Amino acid sequence: MNQTYALTAVTVVVLVTVLVGALGLRISRTTSDFYVASRTVGPRLNAAAISGEYLSAASFLGVAGLVLLQGPEMLWYPVGYTAGYLVLLALVAAPLRRSGAYTLPDFAEARLESQTVRRVAVLFVVGVGWLYLLPQLQGAGLTLEILTGAPHWVGGVVVAFVVTAAVAAGGMRSITFVQAFQYWLKLTALLVPAFFLLAAWAGDGAPRASFDAPAVFREHTVVTLAEDVRLTLDAPLSLKVTGRVDGRGHTAAPLTLEPGQHSVRAGARLEFAPDTPVPQTRATSGRNTPRWSRPMDGGRPALGLYATYGLVLATFLGTMGLPHVAVRFYTSPNGRDARRTTLVVLGMLGFFYLLPPVYGVLGRTYAPELALTGDADAAVLVLPERMVGGVLGDLLGALVAGGAFAAFLSTASGLTMAVAGVLHQDVLATRGVRTFRIAVLMAMLVPLGGSVLLTDVPVADAVGLAFAVSASSFCPLLVLGIWWRGLTPPGAVAGLVTGGGAALGAVVATRAGLPPAGWVHTLMAWPAAWSVPLGFLTMVLVSLATRSRIPAGTAATLARLHLPESVTGAGADPAAGAPSAAGPGPGARAGGAP
Repeated sequence: MNQTYALTAVTVVVLVTVLVGALGLRISRTTSDFYVASRTVGPRLNAAAISGEYLSAASFLGVAGLVLLQGPEMLWYPVGYTAGYLVLLALVAAPLRRSGAYTLPDFAEARLESQTVRRVAVLFVVGVGWLYLLPQLQGAGLTLEILTGAPHWVGGVVVAFVVTAAVAAGGMRSITFVQAFQYWLKLTALLVPAFFLLAAWAGDGAPRASFDAPAVFREHTVVTLAEDVRLTLDAPLSLKVTGRVDGRGHTAAPLTLEPGQHSVRAGARLEFAPDTPVPQTRATSGRNTPRWSRPMDGGRPALGLYATYGLVLATFLGTMGLPHVAVRFYTSPNGRDARRTTLVVLGMLGFFYLLPPVYGVLGRTYAPELALTGDADAAVLVLPERMVGGVLGDLLGALVAGGAFAAFLSTASGLTMAVAGVLHQDVLATRGVRTFRIAVLMAMLVPLGGSVLLTDVPVADAVGLAFAVSASSFCPLLVLGIWWRGLTPPGAVAGLVTGGGAALGAVVATRAGLPPAGWVHTLMAWPAAWSVPLGFLTMVLVSLATRSRIPAGTAATLARLHLPESVTGAGADPAAGAPSAAGPGPGARAGGAP
């Protein structure tokens, strides 16, 4: 890829983001502007903003890489990401808006009349938000490093600076315009190159890899491994090797590897002839059953039917509890518009997610070596140059690079806004817009420091962990808090800590390599299938055991959540349902506003 074009595209995206954010600086004047854009964001604009912040680099780059690596079973990821909004539409969207809250802790306190529940919710919002911010900053660093050769930390610093400036300048009103713009940019950055790539694919008479068949090298390919890998072969493989394989050194020597597992040391140079199958770097089986539907098997801890159920539950139910998603529904004028917003989001996400699998399928034909080198996420970035080439390929590659950087910016903006809102209300002692800007800085500094110090945290792992923790903690709180009058403060606290804590502990233990191989490892690696029911069950049982602690205002609160605003008289007054909303009233001019 032409580095000049790519760097220019990234620079343009950053400058436009700053300019659009500056628009928010001119029109944001009140506390309500900064927190919830004064509850005036219409369905179409809000849906574009939600889609913009939700479609992170994991969606823009990661889905294509997963399809390249493992084929059609990885389509569960975009299906789950999209279907999560269907659950949110049916159960949460309108009542959450009618609560009148600014943040998830606001909702928790308003519903349960408990400062303890609020404090626990604050911990989970900040934890999930920081956990999700870390891979955005790390991904930005890796992308800029690949595109321009800049040091790893540069991309994260650029994203942190731009996002902090945009959020601090105009708060929610500012990033609403930024994220809406970035959704359309990301869609364009995938859609336009896809037409040219499909045209090049249609005009290419060479054999193509089947969607669900092993990929093959189309031409003589040389791969140099950056780290130790373990290859698993179902058939003999002939290649030339310079380096150490199975503990023995080779110097440009022809070698035939027998079926089974083989270890290859970092730095080894592998030469593959045309039409050679790409060796797999993970365990496989010769059975005809699709990998996603196989029963749980100790030899494949990350695959199997159970793993699919864990993934489905995490993505279906985790969406509603993500802090940067939930906070956007507070910006709708009323509950009806919140539902309309969610419906539009479903359409926008559904259309976007048609595109990454196209890049993954093409990558299996034109960039299969990425599956071996561990750079599968780069398929979206390298395909324009490889398939189209020339100046047009460079321009298309630059467009894709700009879209990838927009993905980091938009998601980081929403997460920073959500975490800053909670820090402003519940951690800092003073109120006002100036203090909010200090909270924005605090919200960004912790994950930025982590992205500089921890350079080897897998993006997919961190994002998956955030979804699992959200599904196991906030999903039970929201669903039971909205639909069950028997929920009590002790039950809510017990469910949050038990469900969310179990999911967090299980995945962290797995990443540390603590569970033994087999079904124990599988259960710990994909905890949502048991941690979500555990969170619900704990909330229900503890609430039933503490019936005397049901808040006195439960009936009135539930009526407010479920009846239209015209009946309850809540209208657009955001302070009415936010018992600890920070700063002056939503209609007042905020102290310290520019």
